Amino acid sequence: MGCLFALMAGLFPRLALFILWVARPARIDAAFDTFLLPLLGIIFLPFATLMYVLLYTPGRGLIGWDWFWVILAALLDIGHWGAAATQRNQMPGRRAPA
Repeated sequence: MGCLFALMAGLFPRLALFILWVARPARIDAAFDTFLLPLLGIIFLPFATLMYVLLYTPGRGLIGWDWFWVILAALLDIGHWGAAATQRNQMPGRRAPA
């Protein structure tokens, strides 16, 4: 079951975060104080938000290498944005910006 969740999280991080929230809502509540921050995370940085929730330990937070994985996930999210923008600019019939 863990391997299936890891595969799904890699392909669909928003869905994985939703399933995690349904299965263990206390874990999501412990990681975030307000509703706004996870909502923005789901919209703009889904991999980083998922990594933050998975690595967060109540009372301790994130320390050391935990931050490395969250930052790496954020870089993957930003890379996804760049790849999408490149693909969008290469569409036939689309003019290059001046």
